[in-house]
Amino acid sequence: MLTAIQEELLPEVVMPSCPVRRVLKGQKVLVTGANSGIGKGIALELGKAGADVVINFRAGEEAAQQVADEIIASGSRAYIHNADVSQESQIVAMFDRMMKEFGTIDILVNNAGLQKDAAFEDMTLDQWNTVIGVNLTGQFLCAREAVREFKRRGVVKEVSCSAGKIICVSSVHEVIPWAGHVNYAASKGGVMLMMKSIAQEVAPYRIRVNSISPGAIRTPINTSAWSTPEAYASLMKLVPYKRIGEPEDIGRTAVWLASDDADYITGTSIYVDGGMTLYPGFEAGG
Repeated sequence: MLTAIQEELLPEVVMPSCPVRRVLKGQKVLVTGANSGIGKGIALELGKAGADVVINFRAGEEAAQQVADEIIASGSRAYIHNADVSQESQIVAMFDRMMKEFGTIDILVNNAGLQKDAAFEDMTLDQWNTVIGVNLTGQFLCAREAVREFKRRGVVKEVSCSAGKIICVSSVHEVIPWAGHVNYAASKGGVMLMMKSIAQEVAPYRIRVNSISPGAIRTPINTSAWSTPEAYASLMKLVPYKRIGEPEDIGRTAVWLASDDADYITGTSIYVDGGMTLYPGFEAGG
């Protein structure tokens, strides 16, 4: 049975209206996997905050262009770029184009990710390699290119007090084991320590590297987990706050984390999960 709160929230969570602060005005941003879901939510919020945004996508050109059009309508610049983040040559080409179009990069959001689920004993090497290639190697390749540009350019005080910012989109499953999703959980655990290790190495150059680790977010990748009252009620057993997250929840966090308001934060995972990492199974005493 759904509680009254769950019944009210099931169709759609209406996000509170917040005044737009263009705290990222003029900054140049690349968001990978930005044509739908969390990536789309992040790209739109960054655009509203004044950033010019490159919309990376692997499939779904029309959807990617719609995101770019919405950002342009908000007063920022945007264009789309098709690239597979697991392929080094395509990443180099994407960054080369960004240098020509926007002149530099100030913020990288490493968001592109996918799932190829299977019971562990049935998981193929291709399923393993595909997930690790996109979710972990893709973040490495993009972060490497961004750091090279950040270090080359250095701090531009009129733009930001940081030389550059990287936001890795991870998951609560960087710390919560997930049976049946070993490749995914391993990739996100890898993202966590990759992020922290890069942050430690590049901090002296005034480069900040952090992660946003979402919990249950209303996106196309997990429609089966929230699209029916029964599925939603089951999901809420894992979320103490008793509502599903929205892409805007992640987007607004990304804006703040990329802004100078968060300048003293680096090497940190921010869990945007409604309390999923609070071990809700113990809320009644275990």
